[in-house]
Formats: sequence, structure tokens, C-alpha cells
Amino acid sequence: MSANCVVIAARRGDDVRYAACVVLATTRADVNGVVRRHLDARKASFAPMEDAVERTGMEYGGITPPGLPPQWPILLDSAVLAAGDVVVGSGVRRSKLVLPGRLLAELPSAVVVEGLASARG
Repeated sequence: MSANCVVIAARRGDDVRYAACVVLATTRADVNGVVRRHLDARKASFAPMEDAVERTGMEYGGITPPGLPPQWPILLDSAVLAAGDVVVGSGVRRSKLVLPGRLLAELPSAVVVEGLASARG
């Protein structure tokens, strides 16, 4: 079971805050609904690739929740915790990490968000 970690840029006025969303690869994060409301933003969108790489210090396509900036919220879909072992990025594209999904909820800035993701359609 694979889980994707995506970087979100949330805006309210001139303020831009970053967060990460972790959802199963078979689903998609509700960025414009659940994520935007959770981050109290006027607009939320996937961060541009250049910003995501620069701010995380990781390769695009390999961004992983462990090692993200500590001030960023890490929003976890509850299905990730229930999935058992999940495959996530390792910070570089050429390797992956396998770990229990529930372990991600123990990261300092992790928040489990019910309904964060929905099936891809």
C-alpha cells in the first residue's frame, strides 16, 4: 500500500503557510475543501514543485513526512493509519521507506483528519 505526501501552500491575504497531506495513493486529498478549511485559508493549492523542493530539501516525487519542517502541519488521512504498512518517499526518488501508517501519527506536527481523502474518480 503506497501513501503520497503532497506539499500544500495555504494562503490568507499575503500570508502563505505550508503543510503536508498524506493520503493513500488510491485516493486524492480534498485540498479545496477539507484542507483549506482545516488550515483556515482563503485558498489552498499544491505548492509549485520548485517551492516544495526548496522548502523541504527533498527531491520532488520523494518527499516524505519524516524530516519536514517542524512548523508544518502534517495532515494524515485516517485510512493511512488503518492501512498497516505503507510505502512513502524517502526524500529522494530512487528509494522508498516502508513503515506502519500509524507511526506517522506520532510525528510531532501530525494531525489525523477524517475525510481528508476520497477515492479517485
